[in-house]
Amino acid sequence: MRQATLDAMDEVKRSLDGIEAARARLASRPSSLGGRGLDGVFTRYLDHGSKQLTWLRGTLGSATALAGVASEVGDSGMELGILQMTGPRLQAAMFGTLLLATWVDFLQLADALLRDCPTCGSEKLFADLHRVQSRMTPTLADLASGDSERIEAAATAMPVLMGELTHEFDTIRREARSAMEVGGKVMVAAQVMELLALISTLNMSLPRPPPAASTTLGMGLVMSSGGVIAGSRLVVSAEWVEMMRRLVQAGVISLPAVSAAVRIHGGQVMMAQANQDLPEGVREALGDSPEVRGMKVTGKAGAGMAEAPRHHVMPKEHREWFERRGFKGDMDIDQFCVRLEQSHHEAIHGGANWKLGRTWPREWNQMIMQLLGKSGRETGRALTRNEILNIVAENMKLYDIPMKFTKGRRR
Repeated sequence: MRQATLDAMDEVKRSLDGIEAARARLASRPSSLGGRGLDGVFTRYLDHGSKQLTWLRGTLGSATALAGVASEVGDSGMELGILQMTGPRLQAAMFGTLLLATWVDFLQLADALLRDCPTCGSEKLFADLHRVQSRMTPTLADLASGDSERIEAAATAMPVLMGELTHEFDTIRREARSAMEVGGKVMVAAQVMELLALISTLNMSLPRPPPAASTTLGMGLVMSSGGVIAGSRLVVSAEWVEMMRRLVQAGVISLPAVSAAVRIHGGQVMMAQANQDLPEGVREALGDSPEVRGMKVTGKAGAGMAEAPRHHVMPKEHREWFERRGFKGDMDIDQFCVRLEQSHHEAIHGGANWKLGRTWPREWNQMIMQLLGKSGRETGRALTRNEILNIVAENMKLYDIPMKFTKGRRR
């Protein structure tokens, strides 16, 4: 499962490298003889892509660092818990990279039209890119937020957004072709449009089905020896499916997010209705287990998480003590919270009688700090971060606290 997490990160890194190279090529190209290219007022759109690269690299670096910490922890349950902490970051990087690749497609389209279509107005292309950027911005902001709930919502809504972007891309292409034909440049138009169809990330869902055909978009996906097939189209490789299966079953990546990714790559851009059952073919491809069958696209309330308290397994009143031992940044103690039922939360802080509160000798906060202090005295030095994690993990098992961490709020 650790390897599946690392493989997923490597895949995103490779995609980012390719996107960065394509954006750099566009930025370094001189203007055409007519003085038209992605410079001047269009530079802001290249800069927009550069800004997205910055946060995507940071998010991926954060996930990689957490995976490295997980590999050094001795307790397998704690290792899994930390690997699960990479999930929101990995999802944000996966879907953010897809959106950035799409944005570079639009930049390549604009660059080609500025150079090869004199009849295509610069003002209109500028407005087109502004409109597309405006469509992407809210989702990119959610993915970059670091908030797991916003990231999940943005990921599961991505098929609809990709459908809108596909429509925008196809509209700009068709309008440009018409302008070229009116200008008598039919051969140039055909060549440019053919090139753009080949280079585009969006070619996986072009041409977009007409509205009357929307009912056919729910066709199931099936497994073949080569991967997942939607109709006659290869969607993703069998290796990708197996990697996602492991991550879903381990709780690193959510099945609704994986389902959204498969829908996008299969061109099923309209399948993201709230609270619907996931497509049968997706469930079968990812393993038709009870966990998968129980997965629905849902919000916080639908998942039963609206009122569940978040328990800091490392007491927040001792934040500075933990910070001196390496719990900073991505390993801040606010990252190590778990959602508990109200009764369970009261029980670990008050024993059988919640009114006892912090006076109960086995109250979690007192107990864990006493154990950590005792272990430090026995070793004759400050405990390392990994030693603390292993002690916390052992006692979480004794108190029946699940090692599925969520980010808490710093007060």
